[in-house]
Amino acid sequence: MTTSAARLERYAFWLITLCLGVVQFNLLTAQTLFGLAAIAWLVLTIRTGQHPPLPAWFRPLVVYAALTVASALGSGNRVASLIDCKQLVLFLMVPIVVRVARGNRPMRTLNVVIALGSVGALVGLAEYFLMAHTEDYRPTGLLSHYMTYSGVLMLVTCAAAARLLFPAGQIAWPAVAVPALLLALIVTRTRNAWIGTLAGISTLLGARRRRLLMSVPVLVALFLLLAPEHIRDRAYSIVNPHDPTNQDRIVMLHMGWDMVRDHPWLGVGPDQVKVVYAQYRQKYPQAVNPTNPHLHNVPVQIAAERGLPALAAWLWFVAVAFRGLVRQIGRGETPALTAAALAALVAMLLAGLFEYNFGDSEFLMLFLGLLTLPAAAASGLQSRTIGA
Repeated sequence: MTTSAARLERYAFWLITLCLGVVQFNLLTAQTLFGLAAIAWLVLTIRTGQHPPLPAWFRPLVVYAALTVASALGSGNRVASLIDCKQLVLFLMVPIVVRVARGNRPMRTLNVVIALGSVGALVGLAEYFLMAHTEDYRPTGLLSHYMTYSGVLMLVTCAAAARLLFPAGQIAWPAVAVPALLLALIVTRTRNAWIGTLAGISTLLGARRRRLLMSVPVLVALFLLLAPEHIRDRAYSIVNPHDPTNQDRIVMLHMGWDMVRDHPWLGVGPDQVKVVYAQYRQKYPQAVNPTNPHLHNVPVQIAAERGLPALAAWLWFVAVAFRGLVRQIGRGETPALTAAALAALVAMLLAGLFEYNFGDSEFLMLFLGLLTLPAAAASGLQSRTIGA
């Protein structure tokens, strides 16, 4: 690689790394950094004519993107659906990270994500305690919504826990980061993120040593014992069938499958669930909210919005990614990075049964970045081996 190409790759690396850090605070800034990184990556790829192999799970993600566009073209509101497809550009996160975050760079990226995530946690905690007089207040950090904030916190908490349980160098600062992140996550009172984080950390404990899983029920019991009453009540509401949000989510599952039955192949179209929601709600008088922007469940939302083939492609993506990460962590390759990606995937899946997190741009950017880091590291190792 020429000196100018190496310099351009280094610039692109820091742009995408800062993007993954800054997305925890401001989407517009992160998108700007992402766009600049994408331009640098494109120029670099054209100039060198080289690109490392992409992870196996990227192929089903491309199929999912193609089926999303097909759904938009068949939508009753084609313009709105095609505009919504702009989020698919974020899938370029995968080839960009694989190309520019090689060698020891992926660990730097993970460290930046955790460090800035810890700052974001402190911002949320300060916001919460300043608003302590407002009983129902839920911090948003510097993001637009507490759901987005809690989803991002969930991913960073899993990454920090992976960094702690699979140490690659210093463990002192991850040990400080994890409690701050967990506390910030708790005060958001976002149940899907709690469930996702618990699943992600349980996966990490099991991957590190199966006996560590015995600590999970103990930790949950301590949480329920020591948490303030309003936090404890929120946790108990997860299993309360009379909780209004639980009832509404159950109704949304029925409505979603009604949409799938009526539109099995292409769905109702991207960004159109909220448009047809009132029509399908008429059948369910027990529904709590008159309207909803989405169905608060990733698989059901995808099936209803984009059709069963798109859901199959998404499940294919999840299965291939999960299998690859389990094999990689079993071989002991880049353990901290692989563990962080695996925990993020598990957390996304479990939390995604109660929230459409895969459709949140901030969440999606960070999720795809973390998921790609092990592949980038493996690509760097292969390059050094071949070069040797």
